[in-house]
Amino acid sequence: QVQLVESGGGLVPPGGSLRLSCAASGILFRDYAMSWYRQAPGKRRELVATLTPAENTYYETVSQGRFTISRDNANNTAYLQMRSLKPEDTAVYYCEAMGHWGQGTQVTVSS
Repeated sequence: QVQLVESGGGLVPPGGSLRLSCAASGILFRDYAMSWYRQAPGKRRELVATLTPAENTYYETVSQGRFTISRDNANNTAYLQMRSLKPEDTAVYYCEAMGHWGQGTQVTVSS
């Protein structure tokens, strides 16, 4: 059974940083593409970044230059390092792999 568990969200002031984690069981991240999505209140869920098995990365415009997606194969954990956070980054952030989703972690950017 595949399980993805996100953590690392919280309240951060504008300009701050957070690192989100996604711990996986039942699936090896190194064998599949995995992605981070986010959903703000009243908005559709949107793609933030994707990491392929070959370590190729793809970033949506909203995250380019500020976010970094990575993974630790030894711990089967994926990360999303977020810098220069803005209030519009406020959302629930989800990790996804092979159609499986975590429960999400709330990120709030506010002074």
